[in-house]
Amino acid sequence: MEDSLPASIFDVETPCLLVDIDIVKKNCQTMIDRCKTMGVELRPHMKTHKTVEGAELMTNGTKRKIVVSTLDEAIFFADNGFEDILWGSPIVPGRISKRLINLCNKLEEFHVMVATLVGLEAILATPLNEGKKWSVFLEIDCGYGRTGCCWNSEEIISICEKIKQSNNMIFQGLYTHCGNSYSPDIETKNSIQQTTFDRLIDVKSKLSGLGLECKTVGCGSTPSCSKPIECLSNLTEMHPGNYIFYDYMQVLANSCDFEDIACKVATTVVDHKPEVQTLVVDCGWTAFGLDAPHDQFKDAPLGQAPIVDHPELRMFSMTQELGKLKAAEGEIDYSKYPLGSRLYLYPWHSCCTTCAHPFYYVHSGEKIVGKWRTTRGW
Repeated sequence: MEDSLPASIFDVETPCLLVDIDIVKKNCQTMIDRCKTMGVELRPHMKTHKTVEGAELMTNGTKRKIVVSTLDEAIFFADNGFEDILWGSPIVPGRISKRLINLCNKLEEFHVMVATLVGLEAILATPLNEGKKWSVFLEIDCGYGRTGCCWNSEEIISICEKIKQSNNMIFQGLYTHCGNSYSPDIETKNSIQQTTFDRLIDVKSKLSGLGLECKTVGCGSTPSCSKPIECLSNLTEMHPGNYIFYDYMQVLANSCDFEDIACKVATTVVDHKPEVQTLVVDCGWTAFGLDAPHDQFKDAPLGQAPIVDHPELRMFSMTQELGKLKAAEGEIDYSKYPLGSRLYLYPWHSCCTTCAHPFYYVHSGEKIVGKWRTTRGW
């Protein structure tokens, strides 16, 4: 039997992750409304929170049309009644496992992603149950340089010819992640969105000329979907994920404001070190993560997120279970932070921070109202 919940955010054991349910609901509804206004479907990404409760809010209660980053997530959400799931990570021969095949056979709509001819051929060589076909998205790299078939690559033609000849797959369309839209400069962000869109449409036209129609043309990242330019209304889907919680990096990327950040790490002051002007807390990298600022955020203060309601402090170093805080300017006034007092840290990157926690305490105002458990693993 699970222990009773702490009464308030001041009663939790630290370090722990706190999720403000009121901000979460606002963030989710805002994205739902934005996509509806734009006339595109929302396929939210689950990787930031990895919880049933968060997924229900992001899908507006439908429990349909989601993206996941791991096979574990796909199985977790399928077991909890979700359908129309895309595993947004490229298939290669070594990833076609019994778990994957079982999931394809179980769900009416489970989609995989290919980025190479090698990956496609691995699918072609793997039969499913009678009457079942692989449902396939082609991932396109529109300039981000992570995964995907380069938008102007000749390999796209080879992949599409193979798809046309196949009788064991259904082609869904194109998928791209514009992770390069994480930029603090609005003009740069808009230019990346426009280039990404133009290149996707170029690939779609090329495939149409080959007789292969794209039912879906999907693009997304939280910065682009939080501040989309007009052309994205011509997509069929958007698939952001981080917006459910946001974080300090999204603030710097002009995706949101501080009041939109829905999660924070509670920590306790455990030591004063005036001889080195340091305040020590019980939150190290095991509870906060070590995700460093991207190049475009290299000028972020000390490379770490600020402390809630304490702009005078900055986390500047972490060990496994301890964090070291210094004054943003001048010296620390230790009388403001008694031993045993609480501080709350904005995550630099909430996707990284949440993965450190097996559950989140959910609160409304100061009151703890629930506990969300995550899925973990791959």
